[in-house]
Amino acid sequence: MPKQKEEEMEKTSEEEIETPIEEEVEESEEKNKEGKLTQKKKEKDIEAVLNIYTSFNNTIAHVTDASGRTLAKVSGGMVTKHSRLKANPTIAMFIAKRISEIMKDKGVRSLYVRIRAKTGSTGPGPGANAIIKSLSREGFKIINILDNTRVPRGGPKKKGGRRGRRV
Repeated sequence: MPKQKEEEMEKTSEEEIETPIEEEVEESEEKNKEGKLTQKKKEKDIEAVLNIYTSFNNTIAHVTDASGRTLAKVSGGMVTKHSRLKANPTIAMFIAKRISEIMKDKGVRSLYVRIRAKTGSTGPGPGANAIIKSLSREGFKIINILDNTRVPRGGPKKKGGRRGRRV
């Protein structure tokens, strides 16, 4: 029996050696000014993380790479001078446009999105959806959307006393 196993092992190793291994590499050929052919490799898609903080008073978008280094950071105050408009969806579209210009220069093509609202709030502010929608229109691939809003569990005693606030 051991001899049969050795013979089977030899046969399988010979079969593996006989089949040639071919690697597929996507390359395009272009001609230089002199007429010589040169090979150009396809660019790799760079992935980044887009952190969106939206409250009902402001919208902040912060783009980092996979290791956490900042690539771009734009807030509502950088786009508009009116403080009442910083959380507006229209201003969020301008924030997304600024971010997309910076990311296209750096070669970012796909995004992981993390949305965070104010702790204990009912939902994210009005700017979060506008940023995601306008970035997808700009041609970015959105891989994942995650809600990172912090949820209070117990915590300190609320203001107002035992019977609540009396009006």
